[in-house]
Amino acid sequence: MRLGVLDVGSNTVHLLVVDAHPGARPLPAHSHKAELRLAELLDGDGAIGPDGVGKLIGTVHEALQAAEDKGVEDLLPFATSAVREASNADDVLARVKDETGVELQVLTGEEEARLTFLAARRWFGWSAGKLLVLDIGGGSLEIAYGMDEEPDAAVSLPLGAGRLTASWLPGDPPDPADVKALRRHVRAQIARTVGEFSRLGTPDHVVATSKTFRQLARIAGAARSADGLYVQRELKRRSLEDWVPRLIEMTAEERAELPGVSEGRSGQLLAGALVAEGAMDLFGVESVEICPWALREGVILRRLDHMSST
Repeated sequence: MRLGVLDVGSNTVHLLVVDAHPGARPLPAHSHKAELRLAELLDGDGAIGPDGVGKLIGTVHEALQAAEDKGVEDLLPFATSAVREASNADDVLARVKDETGVELQVLTGEEEARLTFLAARRWFGWSAGKLLVLDIGGGSLEIAYGMDEEPDAAVSLPLGAGRLTASWLPGDPPDPADVKALRRHVRAQIARTVGEFSRLGTPDHVVATSKTFRQLARIAGAARSADGLYVQRELKRRSLEDWVPRLIEMTAEERAELPGVSEGRSGQLLAGALVAEGAMDLFGVESVEICPWALREGVILRRLDHMSST
């Protein structure tokens, strides 16, 4: 069947259309995305303003039309941290449902981490052993660890690249004092979780997902996305540590000229790099392998699992 996943994230609203059936690898058929950067549109009270809600509704309408055009039989709509943590989340969800007919399932941060872990486990297989999975989104950082398809530990921290950029780095290029303060904040937040994972033992394989990690790996020399899904890509901590001081000195426009960095994400890249560097350092990780599957694929796989059990 043809499935559609509508992901209302902190940076983008992304419709992924796949051809899928239980027991088979989901095959991408179409991708439709729009950058809203909801994590940066919150007002002083933490609410998504009228302009942001209007843009969200319009974008959902466009995604629905794209899903219809591509013959989607079943749509799986969900929202992540930007909507989940908005002070007017209930009102936003009600308006989206009233005006589009789409009832967004709001995932908890732990659910995000668990579904992303499932996608990574299916991608790398059982031979990867104990997995540690890191995912940096626009609104949050997800960390999960385990041997099976369900992680033994999964946490979500409010350390998304978009959220941190809006709250901590107003300058372009940023003020070094602001960068230092953000670095301290990021590491303090991550350090609180390290003990929970350390007691589970050393991972056999460390995996990173998300656009932020893919862009950081690309500027550090990893293969282009055009080279295909199956090319191994990694990001070494030493390379990242070399890049962070350079990113601090760049404007968003200058970062957008780096290989693999989109104009829409260039402003968030430094904050994302500080989170990636902090996580790799505090967890004692020298290198991460980039996984092309993440949350959306996890949602699809969970749906297929449910289909096969009924």
